[in-house]
Amino acid sequence: MSDLIYSETEEKNRVEKSTLYLVATPIGNLSDITYRAVKVLSNVDFIAAEDTRNTPKLLSKYDIKKPLVSYFEHNKREKGEYIVSRLLSGESCALVTDAGTPAISDPGEDLVVLCRERGIKVVSIPGACAAITALTLSGLPARRFCFEGFLPAAKSERKQRLSELAEEKRTVIVYEAPHHLVSSLNDIYEAMGDRRIALCRELTKINEQTDFTTVSEAISSYKEKQPRGEYVLVIEGAALNKEKVFDQSVKEHVEKYIKEGMSKMDAIKAAARDRGVPKSEVYAEINK
Repeated sequence: MSDLIYSETEEKNRVEKSTLYLVATPIGNLSDITYRAVKVLSNVDFIAAEDTRNTPKLLSKYDIKKPLVSYFEHNKREKGEYIVSRLLSGESCALVTDAGTPAISDPGEDLVVLCRERGIKVVSIPGACAAITALTLSGLPARRFCFEGFLPAAKSERKQRLSELAEEKRTVIVYEAPHHLVSSLNDIYEAMGDRRIALCRELTKINEQTDFTTVSEAISSYKEKQPRGEYVLVIEGAALNKEKVFDQSVKEHVEKYIKEGMSKMDAIKAAARDRGVPKSEVYAEINK
């Protein structure tokens, strides 16, 4: 029986013609690649890469020599058609992103759609994923979660997205670049309140670091240090925050801040942050 299973597995791993392979690559540590991924990369006819300057470093480590085709956000229409034409002619292609799993927060999604429309077989070769790696490190509930990818760079759009996420009861995972981190943390604080958060940076790399903290503490800490590296933020869902118990009612909470000199709207925002709820919920509560 074991021989039969082994034989079937080997057949499954065989690279087929006219097939697009979505190959997950390491997110930092080059050793985090599967045997199957190496085999596929070694046997396809060509490789479509997000950055043809970065991918050769990985291929060189495993002595893989294959023609590279550039495929990224700004050339995906033209190169997508080119890749599909080669697949339809009988060639096989491996799609890789700079790091992690293709089609997650990158234009690989568009190529998959194009292949599906043209009847081209697509096979996913699983492996590293920054979102899942960060979730397992966070200590926050992992049974139910939602992945948001990168938040919008434009402040108004980012605030709108976070406002929509404020009621989300599942753990929330977002990606963030270092130059947007502080601004995003402030917007998270305003929209979602002072929640528990894990800030994971440089995952699997030499300088890997995960901070388990709250949003307000994270904001304070980055007043003194410069964000470095790509971040994955794992944010506590709304349901857990609403379990917090306060001695005063929502109305009393707001009135306390008003007595301290805040405007009514600022008091509502402050109470919402304390309670980890959207300010709209506090506003509705005090205007019943």
